[in-house]
Amino acid sequence: MRHSLPLAPQFYVTAPQPCPYLPGRMERKLFTALQGDYAETLNNALSKQGFRRSQNVLYRPSCAECMACLSARIRVADFKPGRSQRRTLSRNADLTRRATSPWATEDQFALFRDYLDSRHADGGMADMDIFEFAAMVEETPIRSRVIEYSRPPETRGDRGALTAVCLTDVLDDGLSMVYSFYQPGLERRSLGTYVILDHIAIAREAGLPYVYLGYWVPGSPKMAYKSKFGSLEIYKNGRWIDLGDPAAHSGTAHPLSIDPIAEQVAKISLPDTMAPPQKR
Repeated sequence: MRHSLPLAPQFYVTAPQPCPYLPGRMERKLFTALQGDYAETLNNALSKQGFRRSQNVLYRPSCAECMACLSARIRVADFKPGRSQRRTLSRNADLTRRATSPWATEDQFALFRDYLDSRHADGGMADMDIFEFAAMVEETPIRSRVIEYSRPPETRGDRGALTAVCLTDVLDDGLSMVYSFYQPGLERRSLGTYVILDHIAIAREAGLPYVYLGYWVPGSPKMAYKSKFGSLEIYKNGRWIDLGDPAAHSGTAHPLSIDPIAEQVAKISLPDTMAPPQKR
């Protein structure tokens, strides 16, 4: 009888560097390459275990003295928008959604630069040029889409009608919001919240159970908005649990309570190569 071995990607860890979310802390990431015929199978499997995609890499925080970054996802079937979120949907009812292949455009890059200069001028992406932006959008070995949101011509701004953009991966159990950005100066629209709400609608229409939001970080004001979504789950201690009371979660941890890298890798569940790659 012929047997096939599980996928065996190589895992690596980055050197420590300053944490972008919590001052005074250092971060490091566990990562592996995402490539080959089984890239989509691997991405599906590791996304369910708290990993995120960045171009051709899958990564998960693996800090030596901190466990603050918790992968978060919304259960689509159970989600009901709150009063504030319903107002956000109403304020953005004039936006038109367009889903395209992962192809970068000059309009997207102009919006991206406006967004970074306004909100993340000192962040890690601040110096990205159009070629690096194109790589972020286009270098994907899996099923990805660019979701664009545009205003009608009569309300267009200096940059034209393009108002918000989200690079989105289509997983076998949901949508993963890889990166989103939007026009600054439109705070009343709450565009970041709206893009998430619309992804919940897209997932519901497609029969997908989850929308993956990336990492929620207790104690980080930048990430506080994610805890305002109902039916939110976090990946903690190797399993998905309801968020519950956000105040009940802390990012502090004793160094001896965190598994060594080798043990973390050993606990990762890898897919079997017998499962064929998903056809697009």
